[in-house]
Amino acid sequence: MLAATLGAALAFGAPAALAGTAPVSPSGQVVPAAPAKAAGQAAAAPTSQSATWVAGTRAYLVITAPGDSSAVRSAIAANGGTVFSNFDSIGVIVAHSASAGFAATMRGVSGVQQVGATRTSDVPADAYNPALPANPAQSTTPAGEPVRADMSQIKADQAWAVTTGSPSVKVGILDTGVDDQHQDLAPNFNAADSVSCAYGKPDTRAGAWRDVDSHGTHVAGTIAAAKNGKGVVGVAPGVKISAVRVAEPGNSFFFAENTICGFVWAGDHGFKVTNNSYYTDPWQFNCPDNIDQAAIIEGVKRAQEYAEGKGSLQVAAAGNENYDLAHKTTDSASPNDSTPVTRTITNACLDIPTELPGVVTVAANGTGTTKASFSNFGSGVIDVAAPGSDVYSTVPGGKYGTKSGTSMATPHVVGVAALLASTNPGITPAQLRDKLATQANDIACPSDSRCTGTAANNSFFGEGQVDALKAVGSTPPPGKYFENLGDFAINDNSTVESPITVSGVSGNAPATLKVGVDIKHTYIGDLKVDLVAPDGTVYTLSNRAGGSTDNIVQTFTVNASSEVANGLWKLRVNDNANADTGKIDAWNLTF
Repeated sequence: MLAATLGAALAFGAPAALAGTAPVSPSGQVVPAAPAKAAGQAAAAPTSQSATWVAGTRAYLVITAPGDSSAVRSAIAANGGTVFSNFDSIGVIVAHSASAGFAATMRGVSGVQQVGATRTSDVPADAYNPALPANPAQSTTPAGEPVRADMSQIKADQAWAVTTGSPSVKVGILDTGVDDQHQDLAPNFNAADSVSCAYGKPDTRAGAWRDVDSHGTHVAGTIAAAKNGKGVVGVAPGVKISAVRVAEPGNSFFFAENTICGFVWAGDHGFKVTNNSYYTDPWQFNCPDNIDQAAIIEGVKRAQEYAEGKGSLQVAAAGNENYDLAHKTTDSASPNDSTPVTRTITNACLDIPTELPGVVTVAANGTGTTKASFSNFGSGVIDVAAPGSDVYSTVPGGKYGTKSGTSMATPHVVGVAALLASTNPGITPAQLRDKLATQANDIACPSDSRCTGTAANNSFFGEGQVDALKAVGSTPPPGKYFENLGDFAINDNSTVESPITVSGVSGNAPATLKVGVDIKHTYIGDLKVDLVAPDGTVYTLSNRAGGSTDNIVQTFTVNASSEVANGLWKLRVNDNANADTGKIDAWNLTF
């Protein structure tokens, strides 16, 4: 989601409403991202319902009661308009007209409830004869897919030992498109349910769904890149992904009619969850006291409700303006398809789709459990959080790259939702929302006055950071359970300790104290790992075992029956050689 304020500050670059398109250079610096230009040869499109394009053609949502809209469609034709697409199931018609008085006239037609312009710019001529996006040549990648920090941060790598997700779970990626030929995406790509909804009408030609930027392909990899020994692994590498291109080529705008088409498609094609890393152009916030924006709110809301009614949960990015969505005051980024102006707004104005009822709103974490500097926030708005900084994933042409944004956090949550759906067949969207909340790990507010609420639910992180391991049913075993999820760097030839304070346990520790260890480190033969009891007694868990193997993810059993349970316990890791480093990613104690 790109507004002028943060767009300038972080050089996000693109004018359209991608919720996190900041590519990061090899040096780690954020660099400008030029919007992709339309690519590929022109191809014959299906016969358009609209007349030949003329300058001044604008798009409108004409909203009626769901059902037969034939009378209203006739009125559109009689009043200087054409029907571009029609969604009778939700009572929304996308009309085009070059007549300045079209909207006002249609508002007086019997059966018409609302009419609103969806743009402040002309509909592109491409809408009537869309070019197919390019099908890029594919690079090859050497073997190897090391676990990335974002995946271990949400314990996706541990979840894969339980399940990688079910191929019967379909995930829709509403975005700039997806490179379905990418070596890491092709095994899980579902072409039969992929489409372009650019301009607000389904285009089912093969390849119409392909990426006109790189954003959608990056999102797709985070959700479901294949576990195939190449590149990266997605959170749910066993599920199926479909591309629903809602961005228009050349500018990557996501207008309301495109989103409506995408949500209806999601409902009709059985998507269990959809990823929405954008806001609906051209208005960063749609205000109900504006006649055009009120129609946009209603049309997109109806489409979202339709998709949810068909069993689909929508997950959306909170945005990248470091903005308090619970205390809205101004909008300086809208309309972004012509000349933005600064206007005063209130909380009645909605960032859509992320603030629509039923949509899961995702904030971005930085490293560990910090708030990403760019992430929007807001009490009662943010539902959950996930890693969104320096996320490495797929980009078109068989390549890989790093991006930051709430756009990158959202697919982590979608992947966890897909795992939840895989292990809970028949789960409803409402139940999915509830489980996403209950499996998240609480994060307390940092020392920042803008963060309000409790560790269980606050304005920065909502219910907390998602946890893929919990999502697949691996919950802490019975008994008093304590954990430290903080990262502690393990440097060459050094010792590091991660503490856990145990309280509320009577008597001594058990003879079967469970010590769960998650250490990310190459060549674990360098490491000596000890549990240190409150009285200083040392229990060795691993002593330079494992040779060149990577990572220690294991539960050890310790006879600690001579130790008082309550007190400060430590996991001590000693690195005894040069060249390989890592971190204590997490550890736990079960009494």
